[in-house]
Amino acid sequence: MGLGSRPPESSLQAGGWRVSFWPRSLFGQLFVAVFIGVVAATLISVFLVTRDRDRTLVEASVREWSRRVVDMTASMQLLQPAERTEASSLLQNWPRPRPQFRRQRPPPGPTLEPLLEPPGLPTPIPDFRQSLEEQLRFVFGPGYQVSVTPTTDLKKPALTLSRPGAEAFERGGQQFDVSVVVPGGDSMLFRLAQGQRVAPLPRSLLFNLLLLAVLIAIALYAVTRGITRPLSALARAAEAVGRDLRQPPLIERGSREVRNAARAFNTMQERMQRHVDSRTRVLAAMSHDLKTPLTRLRLRMATLDDADLQARVERDLDEMENMVHGALTLLRGLNDDEPAEAVDINQLLATLQGEFAEMGAPFQVQGRARLLYAGKPMALKRCLTNLISNATKFGGSVSVQVEDGSAVVIHIRDQGPGIPPEHLARVFEPFYRVESSRNRDTGGTGLGLCIARDIAQAHGGALTLANLPQRGLQATLTLPRSS
Repeated sequence: MGLGSRPPESSLQAGGWRVSFWPRSLFGQLFVAVFIGVVAATLISVFLVTRDRDRTLVEASVREWSRRVVDMTASMQLLQPAERTEASSLLQNWPRPRPQFRRQRPPPGPTLEPLLEPPGLPTPIPDFRQSLEEQLRFVFGPGYQVSVTPTTDLKKPALTLSRPGAEAFERGGQQFDVSVVVPGGDSMLFRLAQGQRVAPLPRSLLFNLLLLAVLIAIALYAVTRGITRPLSALARAAEAVGRDLRQPPLIERGSREVRNAARAFNTMQERMQRHVDSRTRVLAAMSHDLKTPLTRLRLRMATLDDADLQARVERDLDEMENMVHGALTLLRGLNDDEPAEAVDINQLLATLQGEFAEMGAPFQVQGRARLLYAGKPMALKRCLTNLISNATKFGGSVSVQVEDGSAVVIHIRDQGPGIPPEHLARVFEPFYRVESSRNRDTGGTGLGLCIARDIAQAHGGALTLANLPQRGLQATLTLPRSS
């Protein structure tokens, strides 16, 4: 009734090792998934904030340059033509000090409205040239002609509006020429510079994001570890119950669902122990009660005059006793309290070689186990004895091969007729026998393979049977090494 553990899945695919970057444990998957989600949300937030800041910078730059162009146009309109020419010549070499001119009453014409927000600025990062042109046309009104074009000729005379010390901000930007034709027909050309379209992020932002990621990783590790640790304990307890039914109850801790699972596991383990104990007591009582009628039958058999009938009755009585003792042995194996210890597989096979050689059934052993194996020595000896005994009884010549790695694999091969494929799975059932080769005349109760498989599963391993290509049967006992 042991719980066999699955062998590790191979990652070999298409002739090479497949590397998987996605963790296979629940803790790893939960940690990586939540961490990726938090990091993605943080990066998206930074992107949205940066984009909103860039849009704000472009809009602020448009408003600032619009205000300067409007102020300069208004100031130039207040000057006399000669003074306007002199002012234009001086302003082309910015940043010289501005000359002082007398202001006159403004000529009649359209009044410049204060700078207002133009309706309907686009939500994405606006285009600087287009937004500036729309802003100036909105402020100047229909009486003025305004055009904004990228600067193609830096030697062309124009009024420079760049502020002093703006070189750092304007590095990587672009220069534009703004042409304003006033209602009287005069035109003025202004030159300005747009700063970088995307402002650089602060240097401390990367450090802050890295620190945030580290803090999030620590918090996620603590939370996910607290969630998955009880599940890992539950998995270990289930594996331990597969090896030995009598285990201490699992500590109920963790979330409500995990505590409920641990409580259900403890209840299941307790019921299994009661069930096995009850079956053992019932069978032991039956065995004790059968002793008296079996003894009476043997006494009555001795009074029979027919020798042939006496032999047949004696054979039936022996089979009944063997079945009772075999059933007790099976249940005793399920309720075995033998402690696990370091077992020398090589020495164990050498001992069995000597015992079978004394019985006239020698066999050869190929290969060796490199390390000791943690298991129950008497149970392993019983398992190997049953397998080798079946092989010598029904297969004649026997050979044993040992392979060692992540698991100790023992192959037991014989030269017998084998087992029909449709019976390979059923021969592990209690009291099941293949009549063509394992009949009553050859002996046995049909419990040897069942007991051997239960012992293998109690060690976390497996026992399989397979017919050899030419002739014979191979029993493969796999005993994985404990981590």
